Amino acid sequence: MKSQPVSALLAGAVQYLGAIVVILAATALLQPLRDFLGAPIAALLYLLPVGLTTWIWGLGPGIAASFSAFLAFNYFFLPPYFTLNVHRAQDLLALFVFFAVAVVINQLLGRARSSLAQAQAREREATHLYELSLALAGLHSQDAIAPVIEARAREVFGAQLVRASFVTGLNDAGGAPPPVEPADVVIPLSTARGRLGEISLWRAALPLSSTEERLARAFASQCALALERATLAEAERRAQVLEASDQFKTALLSSVSHELRTPLATIRAAATSLRSGAVAWSTPAGDDLIAAIDDEAQHLNRLVGNLLDMSRIEAGALRPQRQWNILAEIVDGVLAQMTRVSKLHQMIVDIPEDLAFVSVDYVQIEQVFTNLISNSLKYAPPETAITISAASALDGFVRVTVANQGPPVPEEHLGRIFDKFYRVNSGDRVTGTGLGLSICKGIVEAHGGQIWAENRSSGFAFLFTLPTTQDGRELPVVPTELEAG
Repeated sequence: MKSQPVSALLAGAVQYLGAIVVILAATALLQPLRDFLGAPIAALLYLLPVGLTTWIWGLGPGIAASFSAFLAFNYFFLPPYFTLNVHRAQDLLALFVFFAVAVVINQLLGRARSSLAQAQAREREATHLYELSLALAGLHSQDAIAPVIEARAREVFGAQLVRASFVTGLNDAGGAPPPVEPADVVIPLSTARGRLGEISLWRAALPLSSTEERLARAFASQCALALERATLAEAERRAQVLEASDQFKTALLSSVSHELRTPLATIRAAATSLRSGAVAWSTPAGDDLIAAIDDEAQHLNRLVGNLLDMSRIEAGALRPQRQWNILAEIVDGVLAQMTRVSKLHQMIVDIPEDLAFVSVDYVQIEQVFTNLISNSLKYAPPETAITISAASALDGFVRVTVANQGPPVPEEHLGRIFDKFYRVNSGDRVTGTGLGLSICKGIVEAHGGQIWAENRSSGFAFLFTLPTTQDGRELPVVPTELEAG
């Protein structure tokens, strides 16, 4: 704690001098009326400036005013006048009674003033702490808490500069470089778990008063609790992320391990039959086995592609390489690859020839169609139709529909079918990793579109939108002569 500055000593001296001046002024007013008022009335009137001095400047200046009034009353109002001698015993008794009453009044007023000052100080402390708690409420990181602590400390303690330094980092008020001289006041931030940091104040070498020290302790307690709450919130977030990651890995491993067995078993059985000579390569049975190997290899390729796409979506690294494409060409390419698996269904394509070009990543949108059609093939009964249609929509988008005649999805499940690993039907007939629709959602939203599902009277449908503009611009119109050429 630094020594009290000269300015504080001067302020105290001015208060004591002011108390004496007030008594002198009261004496100047009362002395001409001495014969009219009499000593008793003059003694009572002297109590007024004594009480006023005590109320304004406190107990010390009030005592000085009481003693000055005692001397002035004796000198000017008790005979013999203009001397401090007292000849009569009753005057001496009156003089001491006056001094005793003045001191008692001074004490009572001083205590009342002190109580009022303490009550006001408590009110200010409560207000500052309440405002601090409101400012810190809802903050869950040190980067957000530090500016609030520094701003509030500057206002509450009248500091020119404040720096809040934490155990895990340092924060500067306004990014200003730290001053060369040491801080005038350092407020530690500690909890039962240990020291979390400190608040450094530069306030023109003024030490903290007892009231400010009490406020500083409460202020530091609030800040330390906020820091501890942020630490616990961050630990909880990390725990939740780790738990979600662990659940994701467990579900993924379980789903993928199950999904890999069927194509691998088919590939192995077909390859074994061809290699052992049990089935000749140039026979229809051999052609069927080769086709099965090719189909299951494509199945495995789609599975691995889904896993890679899901990992990119989870990491926020899915960046579509958008180019101008014809939607019908993308659909035709997908159906050509799925000819074998879709042979039990009727595939209907209804895309107008004059449909606008779409600005999409060809490979990613191809993956969307593959996943949606595969999902429709799983749930739609054999010999039913799967319809792929598209139409222009408002605001520079094309709306695409992949509809099937499968069973409707309960309304409570419609909003969740695009979640990872979410399955409406867990029957043995329907297999898969449960990632296909989630990947479709990530890809479509990465293109700026939307995807949803709805029940229809004829079955079930997926709908999604694709942009017909790129960077806010539509596809330039190709001149007719160039088209003909």
